[in-house]
Amino acid sequence: MVPVVIVGAGPVGTTAALLLARWGVPSIVLDALPGRDRVGSKSICQHRDVLDIWAAVGVGEQVAAEGLTWTTARTYHRGTELFSTTFADRGRSPFPPFVNISQARTEELLDAAVAAQPLVDVRWGHRVTAIEQDADGVTVRCGDEELRAEYALLCAGGRCGELRDQLGVGFPGRSFDDRFLIADLRTDLPGWSHERRFFFDPVWNPGRQVLVHPCPDRMFRIDWQVPADYDLAAERESGALDARVRQIIGDRPYELVWTSVYRFHSRCATRFRVGRVLLAGDAAHLYSPFGARGMNSGVADAENAAWKLAWVLRGLAEPELLESYHVERHAAAQENLQVTSATMDFLVPPDADRAAFRADVLARAVTDPAARAQVDSGRLYEPFWYVDSPLTTPDPQRPFRGRPPRGSVPDPGPGVLVPDVPVGSTRLRALARDGFLLIGGSAPGCASLPLEGEVAEVLGARPGEVWVVRPDAYVAAVVPQEQVPAALARAVGGAVDRTRTAVG
Repeated sequence: MVPVVIVGAGPVGTTAALLLARWGVPSIVLDALPGRDRVGSKSICQHRDVLDIWAAVGVGEQVAAEGLTWTTARTYHRGTELFSTTFADRGRSPFPPFVNISQARTEELLDAAVAAQPLVDVRWGHRVTAIEQDADGVTVRCGDEELRAEYALLCAGGRCGELRDQLGVGFPGRSFDDRFLIADLRTDLPGWSHERRFFFDPVWNPGRQVLVHPCPDRMFRIDWQVPADYDLAAERESGALDARVRQIIGDRPYELVWTSVYRFHSRCATRFRVGRVLLAGDAAHLYSPFGARGMNSGVADAENAAWKLAWVLRGLAEPELLESYHVERHAAAQENLQVTSATMDFLVPPDADRAAFRADVLARAVTDPAARAQVDSGRLYEPFWYVDSPLTTPDPQRPFRGRPPRGSVPDPGPGVLVPDVPVGSTRLRALARDGFLLIGGSAPGCASLPLEGEVAEVLGARPGEVWVVRPDAYVAAVVPQEQVPAALARAVGGAVDRTRTAVG
């Protein structure tokens, strides 16, 4: 019996497999496709903290090096810039706030890491038709073939409704009538190569929106909001598509590399854990892309699932720990839905009142700074905060102050990702991802780090505190030394006291 079967070999599934292997847990990854689909940019925008997760499996640095770094997001109404957003770093991360790189290239880099990892077995052309479970394990069926596993991770994308139905998991939400035309084109746009630009009601797409993202190799990704009855083939044939492109780039040479038309959805699974099966990525949630919260949040799902599965499979925690996967990641999904749904309601108002509100806000925002705060062009991805998790020990001296301002990050404290800073020849996040880390204290089986210097400064630490950091680099507790055992027990979901083993 294999420890884990992963259904879906996309970035979320392969990330989970690599992270499990890092903890010494073998997995089999099944995908219905015969191989990779290398066409189109798809999910292009990778956040700093996702690059950090990929760094743990040897991929993050290369994704960052090959991707195009951007640090500013600008928003316009017609021809006027309303505001720009830059992105804070509480510490000194080696990674930029965002890089743009095609999903196909990201998958190539993940595949290379998988090929070098003997604990990961990827099987293409294996369409999973059934997932069943009993007290001892999970049975995964691919046609006439059956696989038995202790646990399964469903990362098969948003169209795995049959498998969700078998698990008794609903997928409520809504779909949007307007379509979005997406084009990858290669050209030169001086001054546009390191910024995300969002346009409300530009003269070249009146009444709707356009988003422009720079990508490596002189590529630009352009998203136009288009009517529900938009016909890409007809526009291409008539020459209107060329005219649409030239309204943005002017009279300069370009190569149209890929086009597609999407309808966006906002949906969330009712359960992220059903017994021995966990749901992750698009199988668990679908968001509109204005905020880059899809694949980024899916990779965060993968890390959360991987360390908890590893702790349970290695006898370091009881199976009840897995329920915290649902609690934490479902809460993250609800936050992402709230943020992206608010964006879509502003971009595509669902009724006359909200359409009038949007028109008024945009008109006033040209001259009124207060109105600019109401303009929603997409709040970009940020890691969720597990302040209400059963694994987190609250600290009354560090109350969570709610969703931070656009472009900001929460103050360090329980439930928040620990800021990254250099520590000797390594860095704080890298140390944290080797297991449970105690900063300023000690406990059997845990790595320890002094609470001093830049580490203490970036945390805003007080004398006598011990910072308990989980294997996914989230702060589980800030407590006195005598309370560390209780905080560690809580952080693994119960009374098991063996909280750490070495990687691999």
